Amino acid sequence: MQIRFLGAADTVTGSRHLVEAGGARVLLDCGLFQGFKTLRERNWQPFALPPREIDAVVLSHAHIDHSGWLPVLVKQGFRGPVYASPATRDLAEVMLLDSARLQEEDARRANRGGWSRHAPALPLYTVAEARRAIAKIVALPPGRTVRVADAVIGLVPVGHLLGAGAVTLRAGGRTLVFSGDLGRADDLLMPPPQRIAQADVLLVESTYGNRRHPPEDSAARLAQIVRATVQHGGKVLLPSFAVGRAQALLLTLQRLKAAGEIPADLPVFLDSPMAATATALYQRHRKLLRIGAREAATLDDGVTVVATAQQSERLCRSRWPAVIISASGMATGGRVLHHLKAMAPNPRHHIVFPGFQVAGSRGAHLVAGATEVKIHGEYVAVKARVSHLEGYSAHADADGVLDWLRGFEAAPAQCFVVHGEPEAADTLRLRIQDELGWRVRVPGHDTQHEA
Repeated sequence: MQIRFLGAADTVTGSRHLVEAGGARVLLDCGLFQGFKTLRERNWQPFALPPREIDAVVLSHAHIDHSGWLPVLVKQGFRGPVYASPATRDLAEVMLLDSARLQEEDARRANRGGWSRHAPALPLYTVAEARRAIAKIVALPPGRTVRVADAVIGLVPVGHLLGAGAVTLRAGGRTLVFSGDLGRADDLLMPPPQRIAQADVLLVESTYGNRRHPPEDSAARLAQIVRATVQHGGKVLLPSFAVGRAQALLLTLQRLKAAGEIPADLPVFLDSPMAATATALYQRHRKLLRIGAREAATLDDGVTVVATAQQSERLCRSRWPAVIISASGMATGGRVLHHLKAMAPNPRHHIVFPGFQVAGSRGAHLVAGATEVKIHGEYVAVKARVSHLEGYSAHADADGVLDWLRGFEAAPAQCFVVHGEPEAADTLRLRIQDELGWRVRVPGHDTQHEA
């Protein structure tokens, strides 16, 4: 069994792991690199081998850093199937189309504004190319398996996001397990990660490998921020991932209103068509959620969905107190940038980032205290308050990961720590080594290992 780590090996983004076993070449995840420019430039590089030589792709879940490079892989020649859980298939369609539209819009805007170094600026992939990739996604329900050559592949639910699963690959009497992104035991929407009994080779994520989630009550802190901001006539902006995070925020706001913690008549705007579509998918797949049918059905009750760009522009100009949920979650693109430009210079407003911010992203700069931020080619002063609610992360923290690992009945012959910044990955490596006594290492980018 050979593994080549082609992404999320020296960073938390761009998940891509190529496994050769049982006569098959299987790519585990096909993610987009995000964050620092040096990482984003990897998205434009040719794949490490001709994509037509890959037999299949398996998606652990639909987040763009795990699925967002699929259209490029197909464009470069991949012809095989892409396996994913039914909910991941539905979410990936929404997310890939949105990613393509954003890239097309950003390219058009850069060409009009003249701030790109490329003439003309081009999208990484188009909507048409995203549709060709989506057509290759085949539903693989958890509990079922599919055979690729002599390798048998399955998915085990691990919380984190609707449809997310750890990948199991069995070949030649050996089992490889790839955790994907592990969810929290106390997640608002998703059940805890299911245990897996056995693995000979294990790839485990380390996003929070050097951290524990703060003990604070994130909902109570959000309520406090909303009350104080509204009292001063300001708006609260919640840059949010459209899938998963937006639905958790909607649930929190519904509960806060019902409990009288924030005004029941406070306007809440969902300024992300993709988030609105994703909310409908969460409601369609509500049996996968840990909340009851009634709460799932009323996630968006009383919420104004901002459908068009013109409506979004009017909302930017509005001076009435409100809560605005808008994508993207790290303020890397999308409609949230227009709200940032309008709100950041005004100290009455409050910008709240709920969850992890990748190093190098605009969100990370703001959370770190940036006094100005570059948006659409120009610098915007930041005088609004900026807060970070880490409690909304959907990732297991270091203790949560270790707890999941303790569910294995025996130590894997080899454990690889992936999907983390260098410090987080190495800290988790040391904990696995010292507390579990396992053989464990952190692979480098584009390294190959026999396992």
